[in-house]
Amino acid sequence: MRKCNKSMLINSFANQQLVNCMPKPKIYVTRELPERGLNIIKKYFDAEVWPEYAPPPKNVIIDKVKNVDALTSLLSDKIDGEVFNAALKLKIVSQLAVGFDNIDLAEATKRGIYVTNTPEVLTDTTADFAWTLLMAVARRVVEADKYVRSGQWKVAWHPAMLAGRDVYGAIIGIVGAGRIGYAIAKRAKGFDMKILFYDVVPRPEIEKDLGAKKADMDTLLKESDFVSIHVPLMKETHHLINAERLKLMKKTAYLINNSRGPVVDEKALYEALKRGQIAGAGLDVFEQEPTPLDNPLLKLDNVVVAPHISSASLETRSKMSEMVAENLVAFFEGKKPPNLVNADVLKVKPPSKLI
Repeated sequence: MRKCNKSMLINSFANQQLVNCMPKPKIYVTRELPERGLNIIKKYFDAEVWPEYAPPPKNVIIDKVKNVDALTSLLSDKIDGEVFNAALKLKIVSQLAVGFDNIDLAEATKRGIYVTNTPEVLTDTTADFAWTLLMAVARRVVEADKYVRSGQWKVAWHPAMLAGRDVYGAIIGIVGAGRIGYAIAKRAKGFDMKILFYDVVPRPEIEKDLGAKKADMDTLLKESDFVSIHVPLMKETHHLINAERLKLMKKTAYLINNSRGPVVDEKALYEALKRGQIAGAGLDVFEQEPTPLDNPLLKLDNVVVAPHISSASLETRSKMSEMVAENLVAFFEGKKPPNLVNADVLKVKPPSKLI
């Protein structure tokens, strides 16, 4: 390794001369990321990447974090006190996701470990997919696909053949009117829908810009033809949609969830669908992921399912990986990472240049 002179040491972390002469911080990456971000990480860090498609077992993560300065994680990686106890040198967890409920933020903050995420970039991509689920279940697209492929299409046309529900002009209820909820409302506006929303935070922009009307939860559930869920997973939102609330919905209404699985009580949803209390559901998230094949929801024709792919566009995933790298580089340059989620860590351990 080359020795560094003083003029080289005053350059930034991203300066290639500095990279060539200083020991690189060590990082463990729990999945093969899209190239745009991973190439940056490999350029500036001594990176080890978990090579398999499935996530690393927790005991592997515990072993790997023992000697690293940084960790890149996904939602499926449980990063808790047990991991932090083993990570004596760990300074930052840079997560490829908007959500971060898999990480014990309080424990990380107490230990002076920074945690970052990748927000905003996936807003429109996620809203697009919620709309995909909504349209697919309302117009019975998956059922129709099976109908054709299985050879059931024997009559060219019939008035009752796979008749679905209209989307345009219907009432949509948006539970959680943050960035993604707002994007859903923009799309609903184009379908000339009446827009209701529920949020614990005031959202004057969605009312002013899109003519949405704020409603309490019960009113929203009673009046909406489509209920689309866009809330984070917290203690307050666990099983937010339960048996009692499903009973409030119209028999002709549909539930769409691509937020987090545990927001909806799956057992209650299955019973509501089986009994005809609601017309159908579109789900990209489940209480257990991957959801087991014996999940009764998978047996219902009026449920459209997907394997947690709402942000899975090539451009969005590439940008997310780039943001992971940007958060890491900023931190090691001694700057506040652009997407820091545990801001209180700044009081415990203010930013400082670490190379």
